[in-house]
Amino acid sequence: MSPYYAILQLPGAAEPEMVLMLPLTPARRNNMIAWLAARNDGEHYGRLIVYRFPKDQLVFGPMQVEARIDQDPSISEALTLWDQAGSQVLRGNMLVLPLEGNLLYVKPIFLRAETGELPELVRVIVAYGPRLVMTRTLEEALAELFGPRAPGLRPPAAATDRDVPGRLDVDGAILGPDGEPVEAMRRLAARALGAWEAAQEALRRGDWSGYGAALEELEAILRQMAR
Repeated sequence: MSPYYAILQLPGAAEPEMVLMLPLTPARRNNMIAWLAARNDGEHYGRLIVYRFPKDQLVFGPMQVEARIDQDPSISEALTLWDQAGSQVLRGNMLVLPLEGNLLYVKPIFLRAETGELPELVRVIVAYGPRLVMTRTLEEALAELFGPRAPGLRPPAAATDRDVPGRLDVDGAILGPDGEPVEAMRRLAARALGAWEAAQEALRRGDWSGYGAALEELEAILRQMAR
């Protein structure tokens, strides 16, 4: 991997800072044993820090996460479909970020049409622990992995009683009479309907790439609603 910049709070640090990161794997092996950070802020500029993982702990390296992506049936099927429908799938650089005692792997997916020049970001693949998801945005992926209180996400905005019947919980989410998050489910239902309509429109046009993308989005939304 090439080193990449990230703004994060290093273990033991008081504030977030900019660092240049690089995951480290042993020679001729794919598991990760450490990651290196070059600090870029203030008095710490230029200082190198290595965080080593315990030897009895298996930590996936970038190539192992790439293999998990290829082995996931729904993800690999979608990528193959887009690559065969007059478009080119481009896999962006993977980011490996420390998060709450574990590692978050982020992989952007771009799509470039045969007649187009600029690739378009169409999906983001995120892995954390044993889970692997692909959604349209990083925010959606974090919400699917961690729920509405995902790191880096704001809690749901509060609404008035005239917006939806129910009550407010202590975090400001809208709850119905049975305690279910009504407003969140309404938004998901609207997105699901939009994805279904987009799939039908793509089917009428014979746009198989758009049809597959819309169905994949619909599946992701339904799984989120089921949880």
